[in-house]
Amino acid sequence: MRFFRAPILGIFAMMLFVISCKKSDIALPKSEANIDSIASKYYEGYLKMFPLEATMQGDNRYNDQLPNAISQDFISKEIGFYTETQKKLQTLDYESLSDKDKTVYDVLDFTLKDKIEKYAYHPELMPFNQFEGLPLDFPLLGSGDGNQPFKTTKDYDNFLKRIDAFAVWMNTAEKNFRDGMKQNVMLPKKLVVKMIPQMRGEEIISENFDKNIFYGPIKKIPASFSAADKQKYTVLYQNAIKTKIIPAYTRMGDFLEKEYLPKARNTDGINAIPNGSNIYTYLAKSWTTTNLTPDEINKIGLKEVAMLRAEMEKVKTQLGFKGTLEQFLASLKTDKKAMPYKTPEEVIAAFNGILKKIEPKLPTMFSQSPKTPFEIRRTEKFREASASAEYKPGSADGSRPGIFYTPIPDATQYNVTNGFESLFLHEAIPGHHYQVSLQQENMEIPKFMRFGWFGAYGEGWAHYTETLGPEFGLYTDPYQKMGYLSDQMLRAVRLVVDTGIHTGKMTREEAIKYYLNNISDSEEGATAAIERYMAIPGQALGYKIGSLKFLELRAKYQKELGKKFSLAKFHDEILNQGCLPLSVLERKMELWAKKK
Repeated sequence: MRFFRAPILGIFAMMLFVISCKKSDIALPKSEANIDSIASKYYEGYLKMFPLEATMQGDNRYNDQLPNAISQDFISKEIGFYTETQKKLQTLDYESLSDKDKTVYDVLDFTLKDKIEKYAYHPELMPFNQFEGLPLDFPLLGSGDGNQPFKTTKDYDNFLKRIDAFAVWMNTAEKNFRDGMKQNVMLPKKLVVKMIPQMRGEEIISENFDKNIFYGPIKKIPASFSAADKQKYTVLYQNAIKTKIIPAYTRMGDFLEKEYLPKARNTDGINAIPNGSNIYTYLAKSWTTTNLTPDEINKIGLKEVAMLRAEMEKVKTQLGFKGTLEQFLASLKTDKKAMPYKTPEEVIAAFNGILKKIEPKLPTMFSQSPKTPFEIRRTEKFREASASAEYKPGSADGSRPGIFYTPIPDATQYNVTNGFESLFLHEAIPGHHYQVSLQQENMEIPKFMRFGWFGAYGEGWAHYTETLGPEFGLYTDPYQKMGYLSDQMLRAVRLVVDTGIHTGKMTREEAIKYYLNNISDSEEGATAAIERYMAIPGQALGYKIGSLKFLELRAKYQKELGKKFSLAKFHDEILNQGCLPLSVLERKMELWAKKK
């Protein structure tokens, strides 16, 4: 769950939407007026309203549905559902709830308020960009290799219905873009130019079916299908691709190029659109799940960058490098001592070596460990050239292991100063594997929390676990120490450039330069990073803000509890109810400390 996560259909992209329920009186029957029933109905309604999320979780009840979630009619109903759920929550006596139930209440309450506020800023006017959105996710869904099942004739019928609905969604997206143009709410030109070729990719608009990704289900049609069914679906899918998929993407590409691009804005930050400063203040609050302002976050970032530069200077001195820090960072790209491996097998063995080294110390830091199996794998060859290291969660029942994937296109160029020991702690153990698996395995929390995700907590936790390296006996090698510092620096730089761009203090070009002055990366990599921050304002803030909150809570309770403080019990309490808004986490930990 590293930097280049696919946002909308990524494993944890759900931000807990809204219950689908009929309008009702505020007062509920006594049997229903409890947090468990409200949370349960919320989750059921949420899956019904957002069926792609149900499909992602293996719930196949709504596999034929694809709502037009960017239409005004849908948004109005969605806000109504949020409001109705809030009314139900308000019937509860908060003070009489148990500590665990207070946390459930707080998570749902935060979510509903956040989503209602979001629509005050009309995100539907910019319905997708080059990094996230349904047009980017739909090809994988229909490829036969994604979450959409293609095993039965009903499965094949289901996706044909989703193709029909997708064409409607694309028409609405164009309408929304046009409405945004009228209101001067538009994407930056520098992003739109990247979207146009995405709409015209050969794997999407090719009439050579062998090259079209949406023909994948036909190429993999089950052998159990009758000859008549094989012929039937071959014709249906060819027609759907020709008459619905290709026209929808072609029209969007033409619209973006001929109408939208000429009027797209030349500015980089969201502050440049009407009400943009308020929008960014909301997004910073939403993504960090705190009340920190963009200015406060910027100052935190500058402070962290300065501290980390000082630490990097120490490593530079240790390695005897005589130039500037910027020159040192540049030198690491070609330093052979930072690239000690010759084969992919050696890289995998080194990661297994980290696991072996830290395993004996895990019980001193965690009383609870996941039941879900864990594996380390090389990223598949077909995608490793453009992939980043990542964690793919296992299934809640343990039938599918959690997997740490690392791409190794060229083992001789595998540079540990880009993060190695720290990478393992973050992506694998005890980072995402512990947090995600323990959350999914926890049958005592409501489903919407078992499968929920807040980036400031989830990514913040993983980033925090990197700081445990010295306690695990890691980072003793200066190149591995630089890998750790580089991982920390990346998240600190994000605070500066994200807030800089979206408050108008930094241009895209200035942000790229700042990034490269502090991080050992290529200009191509830096550009992709900065453009991602431009496209998804605020998303990059959660990692470091979350990590700092975990460090703050640990320091606070170590001091307050003294000898009563147990790191294992502290971590257990942090993790035992899954992903939480940081504001909710603080209240939860205060209640925990009082009991001590």
